[in-house]
Amino acid sequence: MSHRFNRRGFLQRSAALGAAAAFAPARGWGKTGPNEKLDIAIIGTSGRALGNIEGVQGENIVAVCDIDDRLLSAARARFPRARTCTDFRRLLDQGGFDAVVISTADHTHAPAAAGALRLGKHVYCEKPLTHSVHEARVIAGLAAKAKVATQMGTQIHAGDNYRRVVELVRSGAIGPVRECHVWCGKSWSGGERPKETPAVPSYLHWDVWLGPAPERPYHSTYLPANWRRWWDFGCGTLGDMACHYMDLPFWALDLRHPTSVESEGPPVHPETTPNWMIVRYEFPARGDQPPVALSWYDGGKRPAILLEKKVPDIGDGVLFVGDKGMLLANYDRRWLLPEESFRDFKAPPASIPSSIGHHAEWIQACKEGTPTTCNFDYSGALTETVLLGNVAYRAGRKLAWNAEKLQAEGYPEAERFLRREYRKGWTL
Repeated sequence: MSHRFNRRGFLQRSAALGAAAAFAPARGWGKTGPNEKLDIAIIGTSGRALGNIEGVQGENIVAVCDIDDRLLSAARARFPRARTCTDFRRLLDQGGFDAVVISTADHTHAPAAAGALRLGKHVYCEKPLTHSVHEARVIAGLAAKAKVATQMGTQIHAGDNYRRVVELVRSGAIGPVRECHVWCGKSWSGGERPKETPAVPSYLHWDVWLGPAPERPYHSTYLPANWRRWWDFGCGTLGDMACHYMDLPFWALDLRHPTSVESEGPPVHPETTPNWMIVRYEFPARGDQPPVALSWYDGGKRPAILLEKKVPDIGDGVLFVGDKGMLLANYDRRWLLPEESFRDFKAPPASIPSSIGHHAEWIQACKEGTPTTCNFDYSGALTETVLLGNVAYRAGRKLAWNAEKLQAEGYPEAERFLRREYRKGWTL
């Protein structure tokens, strides 16, 4: 291992810890000490929310919000002392809690998080952090100002395998990385807006579920999960999965904002997300690390290097291509390639401590002011980058990205995909 990579890894880790500390809450925030329990409000109770509730149920669940009366009834039985409501705006107005867990559809992440942050509450929010690029920048700014504990729900970030991959990349095991490929076979796509207008079920608060999205009639095609494939509510496969898989190169390569983004896929549909997409991001040099070309593939598309059978088929994964070799990884395993070049390789000693758990990390931060690894500064930049893939796809052209101005240089028409208008009664 060269002195150059040792020093680089040390500096990178130090910078990362410093950045995390800068966005951690002040020690002793609020009434809660390390041996006290947080009073937590839950917004959203089904789907991914079930895992999030499991992660925080050791604290005091004092309020629960959902737009489905049946789900609220189940929550009331589980947490009989918690008050319940169907509109998170009312929950925020009522107060009486220290922290909020948000597990709603993508289009309501930002208004719920913004409302909580403006109240000075700690926030845990599912990925993607927001529904639009502009919202991600706003939420990161509010979190920095509030100085509370924040965490985005990229739970795999807490796994030991990701830590070992980061260490390998930073140690220089495969040399400088100039190319990275990320792929996922999942596909959220397709469909036309329903023409039928069935009655809204008696248990469902449809207008509240619509939130800031444009008004439209209720239809069962949107709920409970298919909202992901509609531009008004979700962000397609990219928004669903890239925050998990692109998290790894973001962490390992110290990525922040791309300088350009280009996407390809089937013809753009005004209502629904594509059944496949390839996104190519270009990132600038960072310190002594060279520029990186990162490509995303979903809906069954794969990198050419996989199709040429140069690497094992591991299903969904990430491939780092360095000057000295390649590093292949998924959630659970990692491979240095070509294998014959690394038969005698000894991995560097573990330097990134094991996580106490993704939710536990956030809870500890709420109580003690310790850093979280997926705070909204880090996760906001990751979400911005992920969602820029959708912007480039819908714009139908390569975008030269000015992150400081939050603009596509020379193409103001992209603005309509970078931010959205909120329906009357809803604010960011």
